[in-house]
Amino acid sequence: MVFVAKEKVRIHRGLQARNTTIFVAKARTFSSDVILTKNGKSSNGKEIMKVMDLNVNSGDDITLLVSGTDEQAAIHTLKDFLLNK
Repeated sequence: MVFVAKEKVRIHRGLQARNTTIFVAKARTFSSDVILTKNGKSSNGKEIMKVMDLNVNSGDDITLLVSGTDEQAAIHTLKDFLLNK
């Protein structure tokens, strides 16, 4: 099964360097695949430079896709991080 979350990023400053580092570190704690999509461009959520290339800012619409054995925990954790105000 694939879990999909379509959300507006609310984390202060979006996924700038520090927040991207935290997001990727959280994503890497899960065995599930993590894909982050913005404006039709997708990136592996476990690779810092790929996530940085998306240039995700606060207020941007993104799609988070998670698939794997611990997908429910992963989507919950990562979604909560991106929605943190």
